[in-house]
Amino acid sequence: MHCPFCRHTDSRVIDSRTTDDGAAIRRRRQCPECNRRFTTLETSSLNVIKRSGVTEPFSRVKVLSGVRKACQGRPVTEDDLALLAQKVEEAIRSQGNAEIEAHEVGMAVLEPLRELDEVAFLRFASVYQAWESLEDFEGAIALLRAERDALGTGPDAHPEIGAQR
Repeated sequence: MHCPFCRHTDSRVIDSRTTDDGAAIRRRRQCPECNRRFTTLETSSLNVIKRSGVTEPFSRVKVLSGVRKACQGRPVTEDDLALLAQKVEEAIRSQGNAEIEAHEVGMAVLEPLRELDEVAFLRFASVYQAWESLEDFEGAIALLRAERDALGTGPDAHPEIGAQR
């Protein structure tokens, strides 16, 4: 690490702290040459390989943008979206790869989005997975219903509630 003041090629770490929920390390450094102090921020890089083969840095903002469109008009807050984007990034980083394909980012979005809002999940999945027919939607809805019923959380799980509607 070069000193930003005198360009000396060495520095001594005085203090280290994690920031951004452990995604980065803030280091306080001192130059042995000029004795001035400065701060560095270290983050691990995560690159996304697009379908075209182009590589770009992972962006939570892009995840948020795609998910926000799917959640338009749904009872989902910005905090919910930020938490979802954080979960997606954590899931991707936990794989331990420096590069990940764009397809895997989309796959990492599906489960947290499904937990957040099923309608938004269907919207996102229909675009992301390029559904072409009503059968694609029907199959996904049937799967959601079957899983919900198996957990006992769907409207059919408590028929006495459905009768009151």
